[in-house]
Amino acid sequence: MAKRRYALITFDLDDTLWDVGPVLARAEQRVEQWMRTHCPGVPERFDRVALMELRRQLHRERPELRHRIGALRLEAMRLALVACGHDEAAARRLAAEAFAVFMEGRHDIEPFAAVDAVLAELARHYVLGALTNGNADVFRLPLGRHFRFAFSAESLGASKPAPAHFEAALRAADVPPARALHVGDHLEHDVLGARRAGLTAVWFNREGREHDGEHAPDAQFRDFAELPALIGDLEGK
Repeated sequence: MAKRRYALITFDLDDTLWDVGPVLARAEQRVEQWMRTHCPGVPERFDRVALMELRRQLHRERPELRHRIGALRLEAMRLALVACGHDEAAARRLAAEAFAVFMEGRHDIEPFAAVDAVLAELARHYVLGALTNGNADVFRLPLGRHFRFAFSAESLGASKPAPAHFEAALRAADVPPARALHVGDHLEHDVLGARRAGLTAVWFNREGREHDGEHAPDAQFRDFAELPALIGDLEGK
């Protein structure tokens, strides 16, 4: 059998393997319910919109947190607790407990149709890796069994489209860029980032959106069931 063109396939997580919007909404609702029991003054003063604005403020004012969204969320919660009259020790403890509630909900995901089966099929022929700007840990999910490694913005101190994610993946798999393919939903973070790093960029374009020339992917698909055949076509080019 001829040598395959690709040895490594990397995947974005949020909005590529699952729809993240409902996941985050449910996770934040769980946190709000938890706070109404354990620190009821906080949700009365800081609803979900106010907490989001506090996180945005921290993102602007604390550069060291910009690629550490878990730490940023934790710090926003601590500040809200202090503002509501909790002492520092209690604020840190309650913030950590609230964050644990959030992270449990963060990993309560439903993959898009065919994702699990497609990953299982691809993992038989390629090294699979996960590259995310978010704070989901794929190894907390059943899908994690298909992946050899995962890198996050928090672990690397950089966010896609910066090359750090793609360079880390190439090192982990010990392959050159020409033998790697990246799959993601975001034209800038995934498509542009992968192409700049020398990887083949495949766009998960679930909604049939348009793109400009700068962000042109090497290929695109709308349904995960299409992906193995698409990769097979790319292998033949």
